Amino acid sequence: MCTECDFRTELFKRRILVDTGIDGLPARSGMFESVITGFDNLITSFGGGDHPEVMRFPPAMNRARFEKSGYMKSFPQLAGTIHAFNGTDKGHATLLDKLMGGEDWTDQQEATDVVLAPAACYPLYPTVAELGPLPDEGRLYDLQSYCFRREPSKDPARMQMFRMREYVRIGTPDQVTDFRQTWLDRGRELMSKLAVPFDVDVANDPFFGRAGRMLANNQRDQRLKFELLVPIESTEKPTACLSFNYHQDHFGTLWGIRTAKDEVAHTACVGFGMERVALALFKHHGFDTREWPAPVRKALWG
Repeated sequence: MCTECDFRTELFKRRILVDTGIDGLPARSGMFESVITGFDNLITSFGGGDHPEVMRFPPAMNRARFEKSGYMKSFPQLAGTIHAFNGTDKGHATLLDKLMGGEDWTDQQEATDVVLAPAACYPLYPTVAELGPLPDEGRLYDLQSYCFRREPSKDPARMQMFRMREYVRIGTPDQVTDFRQTWLDRGRELMSKLAVPFDVDVANDPFFGRAGRMLANNQRDQRLKFELLVPIESTEKPTACLSFNYHQDHFGTLWGIRTAKDEVAHTACVGFGMERVALALFKHHGFDTREWPAPVRKALWG
C-alpha cells in the first residue's frame, strides 16, 4: 500500500507505467494490462446479463459529427484534432527545411476529417439515429474506446489518452433513469469487491467559460451527474473512477432519436475509467498484484 511515497515515481520506477516524456501519456506494462483485463471482465459480469449490443469504436471519430455534438462549445480546452500534410513537393521541402532547422513545421499541416474521440459514447448517437425509431424497450449498448482529453498533468490518474468502458441506455425517461439508478447500486457493489475506499457524490462536467459555470451549476442542481470517487493521488481531492450521467433529451434532440411513440428519446450512461480503477488498485493494495488480497484477485481473475 502506497501512502507516503511519490506514487507516480514508484509506478515509473517499477515499470508498471513507463514514462514516454509527455505527461499523461505513459506506456502500460503487462502487469498493468492484466489488471485492466480483469476489471473489464468484472464489469461484464455485472452488465452482460442485460444483453446489450456490444460496439467498439476506434479512438478517432467523424469530425462533422463531432462539430455537431457541441463539444467545442462546452469543452474546447479538452478537444484534440488530427492534422496531416496535404501539400505539394514544394510544401514538403518547406516542411523538411523547417524540421531540420528546429523551426515550427506544423503550419504545413491541415485539419483532417477525423478528430480524437472525447468519450466512448460520442460516436454512438448518430449511428443509433440512423436506425430509425427505437423499439418499445429502447436500446442498450456496451461500448469501449480509447479517448483523448488535453489536460496534461503529473497526476498519474489524469491521462491524456485513456480507455473508457460505458453502458449507454436510450429510451423513455423512466427507462433511462431506472437504468442509472440500477448502475448506481451496481457500481457500489462492483467497487466493494475491489476493496478500495470510495464515496459517491453529485458532480458536474468541466464546462468552459462563464456560460459553462451556469451549465455546471444546473447539472449539479438537477443531480444529473454522480461520480464514484476513490483517493488515488490525493485524499483531499479523490479521483472520479466511475460516472453516472443522465443527459435528459440532449442527445435525442441533437440527433433526432425518437422513441417507439415518436417522442424525443432520453439517454443515460455509466462510464468506467479503466486506467483510473487500475491505479486505485495499485495505490491501495500495493505494486505487486501477487500480494493483493485474495478476494480482490478472485474478483479480477477468478
